[in-house]
Amino acid sequence: MFGDAEFWKATWNTVYFCILNVPVGIALALMVALLLNAKVKFKSGFRTIFFLPLVCAPAAVAMVWRWIFNGEYGILNQMLGVKIQWITDPKTAVLAVAIVAVWSSIGYDAVLLLAGLQNIPRTLYEANSIDGAGKIRQFFTITLPMVSPTLFSVLIMRLMASMKIYDLIYMMADVTNPALTDMQSLMYLFYRSSFVAGDRGYGSAIVIWTVGLILLVTFCQSVLEHDFDGFFPGSLRCRI
Repeated sequence: MFGDAEFWKATWNTVYFCILNVPVGIALALMVALLLNAKVKFKSGFRTIFFLPLVCAPAAVAMVWRWIFNGEYGILNQMLGVKIQWITDPKTAVLAVAIVAVWSSIGYDAVLLLAGLQNIPRTLYEANSIDGAGKIRQFFTITLPMVSPTLFSVLIMRLMASMKIYDLIYMMADVTNPALTDMQSLMYLFYRSSFVAGDRGYGSAIVIWTVGLILLVTFCQSVLEHDFDGFFPGSLRCRI
């Protein structure tokens, strides 16, 4: 397995997908959670709208986004006025899948972060406002420190889900796609090796490697969790 270039390419695709998906997805989810936590009209309706992508069938989601990303008549190219083969171009294939993954998961992450935001006592903001702090300073000295445990949990869940990405790639790229090798993840390579090529021993080795990567992430979580949770509260205490 370690001598197979396709395996290392799939490993890099998985890592690259995590880099594209996790930071952007969590940042957008936090932004949506902050907006939903504000005093706006039809708040419940907006929450439902943002959560809808999660309950949609993955096959339906993939079909709609394949139409959006179509290089000939896709609505995205029509809006941008370009001719980009989003799914069949090796340079943009992983990016296209990452966009769909962020769109699908942002509602779930936002709901979790919203729950963390609603647990922040309002008295902290009132006391900070009396001291003359603005909205931006309140975000970095109150909101971000207090929501950090929830944010860290969402980070770990999103990272593990990104490392196990398979369904979107399977449904958005068929076997004739010239960019399939450049966008397949470890789980997709496992599927091809075990159920298409019939080499279940090789597929098992890929799974063990993937589990090892997830264990590494879990170990880093256990090491960094205390520092992550303890970094912000000290900043909070010195300003309030």
